[in-house]
Amino acid sequence: KPAIAGGSPVRPTLLPYGRQMVDEADIAAVVEVLRSDWLTTGPKVDEFESALAQVAGTKYAVAVSSGTAALHAVMDALDVGTGDEIIVPTMTFAATANCAVYQGAIPIFADVDSKSLLMDVASVESKISPRTKAIVAVDYAGHPCDYDQLHALCQRHGLSLVADACHAIGGSYQDAPVGSLADLSTFSFHPVKHVTSGEGGAVSTNDFELAQRMREFRNHGITTDQRQRADNGEFYYEMTHLGYNYRMSDIQCGLGQSQLLKLTEFVARRQQIAARYDKAFALLTSVEPLVTAPDRQNAYHLYIIKLDLAALTTDRSGIYRALKAENIGINVHYLPVHLHPFYQERFKTGLGMCPVAENAYDRILSLPIFPAMTDADTDNVIEAVLKVVEYYRG
Repeated sequence: KPAIAGGSPVRPTLLPYGRQMVDEADIAAVVEVLRSDWLTTGPKVDEFESALAQVAGTKYAVAVSSGTAALHAVMDALDVGTGDEIIVPTMTFAATANCAVYQGAIPIFADVDSKSLLMDVASVESKISPRTKAIVAVDYAGHPCDYDQLHALCQRHGLSLVADACHAIGGSYQDAPVGSLADLSTFSFHPVKHVTSGEGGAVSTNDFELAQRMREFRNHGITTDQRQRADNGEFYYEMTHLGYNYRMSDIQCGLGQSQLLKLTEFVARRQQIAARYDKAFALLTSVEPLVTAPDRQNAYHLYIIKLDLAALTTDRSGIYRALKAENIGINVHYLPVHLHPFYQERFKTGLGMCPVAENAYDRILSLPIFPAMTDADTDNVIEAVLKVVEYYRG
C-alpha cells in the first residue's frame, strides 16, 4: 500500500531530485579567494575560463553570472534585435526563449521528438522564415542534439547555431565534447547542475570577436575591467555599447574551477544511476525512459520517465503526489514554454502549436539523480516507482 493510501513511505526523509556535492577541496578553494586581493574581476576568472575552455574543447570561454546571462550575452553578440526570429524548442526552461525577448526578438517554438524530447529538426526547418536569425538547440536532460543535421540546416539558410548546453556539460556527440558543437554554447552552474559555482554561467566559442563582445557585455558594455586598468596603470574607460552587470566573481570562479576537476567523476556517477534506472524500468510497460542516441554520451542532468496513462488509473499529478508521499523528490521539467501565460498573451501562442511536447508534458516526471546519491537512495527511488505504479495499474 503506498504512503498516500495509508502505507509506510519507502524512506523516512525527502530525497531531492538534485543537489550540489561540495567537498573540503571546494571549500578550501573559496577560502583561498577570500584571502586574496581580488574578490571579483580578478585572476580566478581567467583561470576558470581557461579550465572551462579546455573541458569544452574551444579556444575561449566567457564566465557570466548565470546560464540566463549566458544566453542573453549570446543574443547580444549575434546582434539579435527587434523583429528577428529565434527558433527554440518548446520543451525547455523559459530562459531559452526569454533571451530572445530581452533583445526585442520573437521566439519561434519548434516541437520535439517523442522518444528523446530533443528539438525535432523537421519542425525546426518548417519554422524558418526570412526573419530567422539563429537556432537555439537545447541538450535536454543532458542528451546532446543532432548537431550534424542542425549545422547542415543552418548552413543552407545562413543561420547561427547556438547550443543551450546548460544540461549537458561533460557529455559528447560523436566523441566531440559538449561546448564545441555549435557556434556558441551556454552553460549553467546552478547547484543542481553537474558542477556548481553557487550561481553562474558561461559561454564557449572559437570566435575571438564574439568572446570579446560578450566580455564587454557582462561588464556594462565597457571595454576594460578594473583589473585590466590596474595592470596597465590606467583609469580611463569607455562604454561602447549597452551591457549589463553579468560578471561572475572570483569567489564563484574559485568554486567552479575546483568543481570542474570532478566533472568526469560526477558525470560517471550520474550515468551509473541512470543505468540502474534503465535496468529496473526495462520491463515496466507503464513507464518509459527517454532514449539516448548511440553516438552520444548523455550527461544526465535529469532522468525523465514518461507514463503510459492509458495503463494507469490516475493521471500524472496522482503519480506525482504518490511519489512525494514516499519521500521521493519528484519534479517536472518542463511546462512547454509556449504554454506559459506570458507567451500566450504577448505572442499569441497556445495549445496545438507543438502537439508532441504538449502530449509529453502531461506524462513526464523527473526522478532524483545527482552524484551524492547512494545505491540505497537509487533503490529507494526504484522501489517507490514500482510500488506506486503497481498500485495504480489498470
